[in-house]
Amino acid sequence: MTDAPDDDAPGGLSTEPLGRAIGARYLQYALSTIMHRALPDARDGLKPVHRRILYAMRELRLTAAGGFRKSAKISGDVMGNYHPHGDAAIYDAMARLAQPFAMRYPLVDGQGNFGNIDGDNPAASRYTEARLTAAAEALLDGLDEDAVDFRPNYDGTLTEPVVLPAAFPNLLANGASGIAVGMATNVPPHNLGELLAAARHMIDRPDADDAAIAALVPGPDFPTGGVLVDPPEVIAEAYRTGRGSLRLRARWQVEDLGRGQWQAVVTEIPYQVQKGKLIEKLAEIVQTKKLPILADIRDESAEDVRIVLEPRARTVDPEQLMGQLFRLSDLETRFALNMNVLIDGRVPKVCSLAEVLRAWLDHRRAVLVRRARHRLARIDHRLEVLDGFITAYLNLDRVIDIIRYDADPKAALMRERWGRRFRRAASEADYQPPGAGPGTLTEVQADAILNMRLRSLRRLEEMELRAERDRLAAEKAGIEAMLADPARQWAAVRVEIDETDQRFGLRSPGGARRTTLAVAGEAEEAPAEAMIEREPITVVLSRMGWIRALKGHVPLDADQKFKDGDGPHIALHAETTDRLMIFGTNGRFYTLLGAALPGGRGMGEPLRLMIDLPQEAGVVTILPWRPGMRILVASSDGDGFVAAADDCLAQTRAGKTVLTFRDGARALLARPVAGDHVACVGENRKMLVFPLADLPEMARGKGVRLMRFKDGGLADATTLVLAQGLSWKDPAGRTRHEPDLTEWLGARATAGRMAPRGFPRDNRFG
Repeated sequence: MTDAPDDDAPGGLSTEPLGRAIGARYLQYALSTIMHRALPDARDGLKPVHRRILYAMRELRLTAAGGFRKSAKISGDVMGNYHPHGDAAIYDAMARLAQPFAMRYPLVDGQGNFGNIDGDNPAASRYTEARLTAAAEALLDGLDEDAVDFRPNYDGTLTEPVVLPAAFPNLLANGASGIAVGMATNVPPHNLGELLAAARHMIDRPDADDAAIAALVPGPDFPTGGVLVDPPEVIAEAYRTGRGSLRLRARWQVEDLGRGQWQAVVTEIPYQVQKGKLIEKLAEIVQTKKLPILADIRDESAEDVRIVLEPRARTVDPEQLMGQLFRLSDLETRFALNMNVLIDGRVPKVCSLAEVLRAWLDHRRAVLVRRARHRLARIDHRLEVLDGFITAYLNLDRVIDIIRYDADPKAALMRERWGRRFRRAASEADYQPPGAGPGTLTEVQADAILNMRLRSLRRLEEMELRAERDRLAAEKAGIEAMLADPARQWAAVRVEIDETDQRFGLRSPGGARRTTLAVAGEAEEAPAEAMIEREPITVVLSRMGWIRALKGHVPLDADQKFKDGDGPHIALHAETTDRLMIFGTNGRFYTLLGAALPGGRGMGEPLRLMIDLPQEAGVVTILPWRPGMRILVASSDGDGFVAAADDCLAQTRAGKTVLTFRDGARALLARPVAGDHVACVGENRKMLVFPLADLPEMARGKGVRLMRFKDGGLADATTLVLAQGLSWKDPAGRTRHEPDLTEWLGARATAGRMAPRGFPRDNRFG
């Protein structure tokens, strides 16, 4: 197929390459999505659906001081007149405009259930009512004064504003978010008082840099409050580039309960975090014991947020508790700032904070000029009418005579040449009304005279008309001077900003900053010793893999209860703060916290529910981790090495592979290193002692050959101090000691000699 379209195809169809056809249509779709659905306009900060909702509510006269109307009526009017995209989507958009936890300055005043911070959805539109807020009226103010352009609606029967006049920078004040084809936007809310102060500064100093603007707008101001914990330079850089990631934390405090007891109370949560899901996550942390120092959580919220966190013990450090919760839950979130907006409603651009403010200021100046010109036209019309009235009063008898006797008084009034009698005052020169011939009246003036009430024909009315004419003439002169001077235009914009600041600024109700700024480091995982009350425990693992932790150091040979068919396998003394290293026969180390083990009242819980230990693998041993500890690991093949305990700690349930071996073999032992020599015994009862220095220290691998076997494999190995000899217990329970091991000394990987007389028959050192 050729690249050129074929207009002569059968049936009047046009053919073209599939790639070109799809590309052209997808481009149209992408542009439509970007322009009309995803990205807000930098001038009024609104997307088309929000703009149409506010305009439709204005047309319904739902003012802030008026009554409410059903939301179903509002969404229906918006869908039928301006936005044919489904009433559910329209109602969802309107509901968000009414949510005080989503909008810093709500634009819709809702009555009824419009959702809550828990994440519950609004009630159906037939159950709720709404009207505009004062902030929304400020955005709409000026539509009747030709402040902005209008365009036909989707079916051409009505018109709608292209953009709203926007008395304040709504894009930055309330923020915006959206995603389109290939681009997205995410603008955080800000404090309006700070934004207006920055706008005034930009008017006074047009060359103001980003640092000066960032000093006046130190950071976002979220409707849900919270604490912004990024350094000022990070926030300033995000404002300069239009992109960045800002860390927001919940606000919390410590409540003293007396007698050393305390609890942490969260009073503000991060922006766009649903409290219901946050509570579920915190409850999961308590249930799964991811944070053992957290004992319980309660949601005591009513109108305000109140989440109570109870520590496991009074000795827990509140800062460490909250630091771990910031790391594990949405009590700390990141807001991905991306100020990608439409400039002049046409060009997508990632803007800095100063550029967005400049776009709004330029829009406000354009609105000011258009409103001034509209006012000027109204003044000219009124002055023309007033001059006609004054003419009528100066020639009252003739006017009455024409109206009384002439068949066409309007034409007669316009034909009449009033001559010298047509003066503003006796001392004034002849006056020529706009659009009329010498000494005649215009059509507008004639209509106004004919529509005049008889009660107005008195001397006082003439004086009032002359005063009004003089006042309007002075106003006209001021407007014309302003239109001719850009400096006066910016001064007028500044006056409007001051008026808006009085209504919605820092000193207005609800205008104070809600989000405070602080500097905090990343929440790092605290050591277990710092988070958990240190208590002795006895860890018991059964042969079937059930584990539990008894309080205190119980004798290891004490009788314990087990399930039918089960029995003891491993028992050791540890502490709640210990990290227990579990070595499996698959060569992997798993790590569990002592405080996370189930209590000893029952039979415990299956170990495989806590770690990902395969069904075919067993547990070789359990060792409490100690700083600087080294471990001798070996396989049944007789290969092994020394590993640092730090390299054996696992961070996940899946564990960490340390010892590798060939198929058919298994991990045999893991013992702490204590001494200068290694003693090995094989299944053939031969024993070999060699220097510990002959073994390499590795983080992972197969290791080296410990002992050579003709038959069988390795049975056991341990470390010892050569000068102290070797001790073990015989079958009768008596301690046997061999002080001189010269007979068994040899090089690593040799065969060794038969074990000493009385060595245990299971070939284990004990």
